[in-house]
Amino acid sequence: MNQPKLAVPYFSQWESPEMTLPVLAEGATALHRDPLWKNSGAETVEEYARWAVNICGMACLKMILAARGEAHPILSLARACTTYGGYVVNEADASIKGLIYVPFVTFVRERFGLSADVKTQVPAETIAEILSSHRFFIASVSSAIRWPEREPPGKGGHLVLVTAADEDSVRFHNPSGHERATQADVTLPLAAFDRFFANRGIAVSF
Repeated sequence: MNQPKLAVPYFSQWESPEMTLPVLAEGATALHRDPLWKNSGAETVEEYARWAVNICGMACLKMILAARGEAHPILSLARACTTYGGYVVNEADASIKGLIYVPFVTFVRERFGLSADVKTQVPAETIAEILSSHRFFIASVSSAIRWPEREPPGKGGHLVLVTAADEDSVRFHNPSGHERATQADVTLPLAAFDRFFANRGIAVSF
């Protein structure tokens, strides 16, 4: 790839990365068994489970900040992002809507001094061009990208952190990969990535 490989730490959206398959099988309640849940910054395991299924975007941000040498609990990032409107929490039905891109961009600019821009109608073959002027691209993909050999049910709904790309392939960290090979530094042919890619995301630089 024409970008240098960045030393970007990997973080799952779960405190224990191996929780992906239990979550897929049982839903968020499986996270009540995550022995590391307190590391998230949640006050209760119920709060952790409620949020963890919604914070792939915060996992991407946590990885970006870690690459800059900063450590932040993922729930502290989510709470702060919510104050900017990046998430909308409905206490009546306990639902969480987000990540909402435009408020997120304002949040990371103001809180962390990051350069960030929303990108829409992005052909997959132009991701490398985006990365020529930005360090990262948070890409909207189907969460089924953890199984690239399968046909996805749709595109979008999940966020991954793209760290490198060229005309042939894309490399990324997936916050909900189910095993090591589908979590950190996953490399897919461009055509395979494109099957899951919703042609939108957020370009971010330090």
